[in-house]
Amino acid sequence: MIIKNGNVVLENGVAKKDILIENGKITKIADEITGVGETLDASGLYVFPGLIDMHVHLREPGFEHKEDIESGSKAAVKGGFTQICCMPNTDPVADNKVVVSYIRNRGKEVGLCKVHPIGAITKGLKGEFLADVGEMKKVGAVAISDDGKTVKSTRLMRLAMEYASGFNIKCLCHCEDADLVDGGVVNEGFNSTLAGLKGIQRAAEDIVIARDIALAESLDVPVHICHVSTHSGVRLIRDAKRAGVKVTAETCPHYFALTDDVIRDFNTNTKVNPPIREEVDKQAILEGLKDGTLDCIVTDHAPHHADDKNVEYNLAAFGISGIETSFSLAITHLYKTGLLTLPEIAQRMSLNPAQILGLEGGKIEEGGVADLMLASLEEEWTVKADELVSKGKNTPFDGCKLTGVVKATIVDGKVVYNA
Repeated sequence: MIIKNGNVVLENGVAKKDILIENGKITKIADEITGVGETLDASGLYVFPGLIDMHVHLREPGFEHKEDIESGSKAAVKGGFTQICCMPNTDPVADNKVVVSYIRNRGKEVGLCKVHPIGAITKGLKGEFLADVGEMKKVGAVAISDDGKTVKSTRLMRLAMEYASGFNIKCLCHCEDADLVDGGVVNEGFNSTLAGLKGIQRAAEDIVIARDIALAESLDVPVHICHVSTHSGVRLIRDAKRAGVKVTAETCPHYFALTDDVIRDFNTNTKVNPPIREEVDKQAILEGLKDGTLDCIVTDHAPHHADDKNVEYNLAAFGISGIETSFSLAITHLYKTGLLTLPEIAQRMSLNPAQILGLEGGKIEEGGVADLMLASLEEEWTVKADELVSKGKNTPFDGCKLTGVVKATIVDGKVVYNA
């Protein structure tokens, strides 16, 4: 395949180039390439490295009514993602080699994007005993996490970080002091008071961020902080990086695109954990993305059945279905505003996740894997929840007009999505 006339997003800038793909690899990047084979005309489009989402929930096994690996993969490639990493809070929990192998093999059977399982830190996500990290890594786990829950025991978290480091994989830390959350459902502040909903303090997140940073510094091992939402959390991570601590961090589009003003109409699709916070937090997230404090943009794609959301706010499930809107939100709120360049967006949505997890890909280069995404950066579209490919229609962006449309997704040189 030859991709012709595309604006190719490289590490050091954007250049109009042709790309030759042979046997799933990029074999040549040049001003003009001619030859025999399929030609894909990318005139007017931008060619990105395939996006990598290192934080999704695919729900299979156990909760296939919310999402399954096939529907999640279809949603991923529509969103421009060529690789996704799924969290272990399934039923049974992905805390052993059997479940991890099942997820990995099922992803290969579906054959759309590359599905990488993340194993649990503790058995059953119960926070009592470490899962068998080595056995899970052998069959394809790319990291460990108890996402959805925090490992409450600091001693156990220390052991997990040491153990993971020994196997050259990372702990992805869900930072939340459950005692401080104490049944809260939204950010604690003016809007929670106005709505009469129990709030969650920033400190609930920040205290555990600080703990895990302290462990990483003391042990001299790496740690990754999931879905950062607070201005104070951004500051803690920035200070730690300046001090040389081996910490990386991620955030999600709903934290840089929304504030907790959205909870005022009690739309349960705005209920997410950690919660959407205030303008000061949103601005800190944007600045953290700009200066590199926050390494990655992930979706924390958390699809739910309509019945999980069509209840009172206090009873609704936490989570946003985000994998089909993530790229467009980044273009609309980060690129079109001048905050980030296209190479910087590609770095945060592809290269950095690849490097943090040790995955192949993440950039466009000769000899590299042919995982690519083609997009129009001028075309607008309106989010319609009922038209999402994911089984989860739970998006707070329903009805929003966004800029940036994925036109094609290519995995290992094969077109898996074409608009």
